[in-house]
Amino acid sequence: MRKHRPAGEKPLYWVGSSKRDLLGFPEEVVDNIGYALGVVQYGGHPPSAKPWKGLGPGVHEIVEDDKSGTFRAVYTVRFAKAVYALHAFQKKSPSGVRTAKTDVDLIRDRLRAAKKDYEERYGKETK
Repeated sequence: MRKHRPAGEKPLYWVGSSKRDLLGFPEEVVDNIGYALGVVQYGGHPPSAKPWKGLGPGVHEIVEDDKSGTFRAVYTVRFAKAVYALHAFQKKSPSGVRTAKTDVDLIRDRLRAAKKDYEERYGKETK
């Protein structure tokens, strides 16, 4: 049975372990990131989101702080008909501001996987 979406809502697809990783965050962080992703599904730009540097336009991160640390969810809006959640992680970089290379590489790889999935579902059309 196919779910019906409200008008204007894009489907949200989770790449790799991103959903499971998000659900391991503190409850309030999960709620805030979930709400922000909902805003994105309707074409909005949540205040907690900022461009993700290094992969070009259409890739953003949601940043949420909690007493236990800083949490991030990276997503892409590069595709006309869907939003993809690429990665969710707790910021634990030993180099301060810089995001760990393993996270950066994972996001790049998952963006490629999202593009492949999108093309299989919808064809090659992008924004």
